[in-house]
Parts: sequence; C-alpha cells; structure tokens
Amino acid sequence: MMSTAGTQANKYLWTVQPASPRCAEVASALKISPVLAQILINRGLDHPQKANAFLRPKLTDLIRPELMPGTQAAVARIRRALDAHEKITLYGDYDVDGITGVSILLALLTQVKAEVDYYIPHRIDEGYGLNDEALEQLAQAGTRLIITIDCGISAVASAKRAAQLGVDLIVTDHHQPGPELPEAVALVHPLLEADYGNPASAGAMVAFKLAWALAIDLCHGGKLTQPLREFMLEATSLAAVGTVADVVDLRGENRILTHYGLKTLSQSKLLGVQALIEGAGVEGKGLDSYDIGFKIGPMLNAAGRMGHARLAVELLASDSAMRSRQIADYLKEQNTLRQQCGRKIFKEACQQIVACGYHHPERRSIVLASENWHRGVLGIVASRIVDKYFRPTIVVNQDGGDRSVAQGSARSIPGFCILDAIRACEEHLVAFGGHDMAAGLTIKADRVTQFVDDFEAYACESLKNRDLQASLDIEALTTLSMLSLDVIKQMQWLEPFGQCNPRPLFATQGVHLIATPRRVGAKGDHLQITVSDDTGAMRCIGFGMGKLEKKLQEAEYFHIAYEAQLNTYNGKTNPQLMLLDIQF
Repeated sequence: MMSTAGTQANKYLWTVQPASPRCAEVASALKISPVLAQILINRGLDHPQKANAFLRPKLTDLIRPELMPGTQAAVARIRRALDAHEKITLYGDYDVDGITGVSILLALLTQVKAEVDYYIPHRIDEGYGLNDEALEQLAQAGTRLIITIDCGISAVASAKRAAQLGVDLIVTDHHQPGPELPEAVALVHPLLEADYGNPASAGAMVAFKLAWALAIDLCHGGKLTQPLREFMLEATSLAAVGTVADVVDLRGENRILTHYGLKTLSQSKLLGVQALIEGAGVEGKGLDSYDIGFKIGPMLNAAGRMGHARLAVELLASDSAMRSRQIADYLKEQNTLRQQCGRKIFKEACQQIVACGYHHPERRSIVLASENWHRGVLGIVASRIVDKYFRPTIVVNQDGGDRSVAQGSARSIPGFCILDAIRACEEHLVAFGGHDMAAGLTIKADRVTQFVDDFEAYACESLKNRDLQASLDIEALTTLSMLSLDVIKQMQWLEPFGQCNPRPLFATQGVHLIATPRRVGAKGDHLQITVSDDTGAMRCIGFGMGKLEKKLQEAEYFHIAYEAQLNTYNGKTNPQLMLLDIQF
C-alpha cells in the first residue's frame, strides 16, 4: 500500500492499493476486467469462487433464521402469546433501523391476527432505549409481552422493572452488549454467540430473522404459505433500508439482503413505501444505496429528529393510499425543515469554531456548546464539522428542559475511539453511550468548560499530526484508457455500495487539460474539464472546485483522484469522472 501527496498542502492524503499479482487470474476466471478484479482483491476476495459469490449474491445463501442466537426461545414465547391472545407491544428505536425493524414484525403479527401495538420513544423527551415510565404505561394498558427492536441489550434496570410489572421481555438488538445482560425470556442478538456468521447484522436484519423464524414455525417447519412467502420477500426491502441507513458492513449476508431488498423496494406493493419513494423523488428507477442513504432514509429519520418517529412506522404500515401520501408529504416537509435547521446550526458552529480558535492546526478536537440548538440534528451537524475540519467533534445543546444538564452528540475520525475519549472525561457526565465513531452524552451544565479542556487533553495525547489529515483510499492507479464504458458498467456489479464496500476511487497521474475549463452551477462553484493522459481523454466534473480554474490552466500536468461514472445525456451514455481531489 503506498501513499502519495502533492507538492502543496492538500486536503487529502492518497493511499493507493498495490497492484495484485493475482489480478490476471481472477479476471480470467470470472471473465471480468482487470480493474474490477483488482477492486475485488482489495476487498479480500482474492479467490475466484469468493469473488463470484460476491458479484452474484443468492437469497438461498442467507443464514437460516434459527441460527440467530435467541430466535428459538423468542418464537416459542411469541407463539404462546398468539395462542393466549395476549397483547404484544413492539418497542423500537426512533432511527431508520428501528423503524423498519418494527414495521417488519408489526406487518407479520398483524397478518397472523395478533393483538399487537408498537411504541417508539420520543428522541428528545425520552431518549434512546427502554425507560421505566413507558414500561409502566404499557403494562397498565394491558401489554403482557414486549419485543424490543434495535435497543434493549443494555437495559438491565428496565428489564427488572418489566419483570416487576408482570411483563415478559424479548430483546432483539445488535448493539455491543455490556458486562451484564438484561433479564429476558429471550435475547435475540448476533453477538451472543462467537461463531455466528453475521456479527455485523443491523437491528432490522435481526428483526427480519425473528420474523422469518416465526413464519417458519407458523407453517410447522415446512414450506411457507404463499402469503407468508410474499410477506418475507416484501420484508427484505424494509430490512435493506434499515441495513443501509445504519451503515453496517455491506459484505456477506448484509450484501445479499440489501441486493435483493433494493430490487424489491422499487416494486413494493406497500402503499406507504410507494408514497415514500414518490415523496423522495426516486420513483420510476432502480434504487441504490445512495437513494436510501441520502433520500429515503433522511425522510424517515426526519420524523424522529423533528417530531415523533411513530409517524414513520404508521406510514410503512398504512393500508390507505391517501393517508400514506399525507404522511409522506409531511415527512418531506419535516426533512426540509431538518435541512434548514442543520444548515443554520452548522453556520453558527463554524463561526464559533473560528471565534474560539478551534480551527488552529494544533487543535486536536472540537467541542461546541450553545443554547437553542435543536437536539434532533446535533449528530448531523457534528458529522458535517468532521467532514470540514477532520477533528473528533462534539456538539452540545445547553437549553434542555432540565437546565442542570446538557445533551450532546459526538462523531469521530478513523482511528480515534470517541467512546473511550468520552469515558476518560466521565467525571463531568451524567450518562453516555455509543461506539468507536459515534456517541451521545448527557453532561452536567456547569462542567461543560472543564469537559472541553479534558477532552482536548485526551485528544492531544492520542492524535498525531498524520492522524488529522483525511485520506482517500485509492483502488488503483489507472490510465484513462483502462476505464472504458464496458469496464465502468462492470463496476456496477459491485453495488450496493456502503460500509466496507465503498464506491471505487481511482487515481491517474500526469494528466493535462485539452480544453478550456468551464465553471458551472448557479454560482460558478463547480468545474467541468476535459483531460488527457496520452492514453485517452475523459470529461470530468469537480463539485466545489470552481476556484481551481486558473491554477489548472497554469499547470502543465496534475494528478486526479475520482469516481468513474456513466453520464447519460440526450439518450447517449458516456464515461465521466467525478473528481474528488486534484494534486499539483
């Protein structure tokens, strides 16, 4: 693996994968281009059989549901509830993963005539996971079995409270278990057995496996009835949305499910899904992971960020075309408000960064606090700050209902465990939780300043200068002639893209302009150029690169990093490069 940087201070460090000696073998065995073979090898698929399985996923290769730890005990308890007509409540998280997981189990239990309801806690008023007040309300309303989705594995105290209330608990979750597990009739969790084949299952995948196991049991272990089979195929679309939105590893079983789920999604018979796709403006086309991550997912998430996520479940469960359109329109409006709110807070945050000197090169972290920052978008703002400044970032809202505490969201950079950093400063905190790259925390309002100092001290000890430069992982150094129309079409076989299966990036060195650059866009922010490396020529688009127009005209040669895309215009499809970085 080699690294390269230009002669100037660049935004990115390029890390280039070395050419593999097995490239020709894999390309020949699979009858694919050497470029695609190199990408597969970079993903650890250096054997033709493994590479072929990746390129041609099969639903029959999904791990059987009974192998998911805890499913058999969970199914047995659900069957008892069905036989006794007990009230079942699905208790889900308010993010897309939880929403889709709840929707899967809700649809199945409704189809088999269960007495079922669902509960989604309010993001701001209640926070993440089980809480005793909600449990007491549900018990009083007659619930005898609660099934959690995408939460619950750390709810030790709340599980005890549920038992005191005479309510049985089934936990389905995928978050990291703590040293003590909650008391429950079943814990359905991919990490509870070391040899389970997909430890990176999303919460929606766990719910999908439980639904599948229950469907098999309802058919006495035999072949699914036609209605149940159609339901499970439809459920792949919801599980795929949750899997992509939760940014889990999109290899192995997750890739199989997402590959088929995205196909099913565009043809879904669910009225709520149809309205959601129309509202997101992605109808009439094949859907990909980008559509989920940046269009459909944010609309579903907007319900919980700006209001109450229960509405998103109602949409996915709706059997009314009119009501589906009403909710989808509302979610679209809420997402627009979320975007406006996020932009406003991001602008204020960047002003605060400059005012406090946090943009100084020697600064190792960014912790910001202000009143009246909407808690539903703090994580999004933190992510945008990381993108701009490439520092571990925490954004805190100091204006909550309880003035003695403040709420914050944290986002990190690769190689820096944000949860460990927060834990090192826990004397200032009321509560916290999360994982390596993202976390949430509740901080004592009068300790924010001390927390900022201690967090920065920890970051200074842990991060070196080289850790604070963003990098681009380049699949290969290529010539422009290697990226023909057919080769780029082959690369589409790698979809769906996501965590651990990113869109391929390439680099070409020593290119030069063969036409005058054009600044495009309403403000001239973007740049269209045509380049050649003497093996071929290619049109390029550089978003946000308009300011480089003069420098490019002055440069005899330069190097480019890019995604290779297909651009269709006036019925003609041609290769195009989307520039990520230019080095001189």
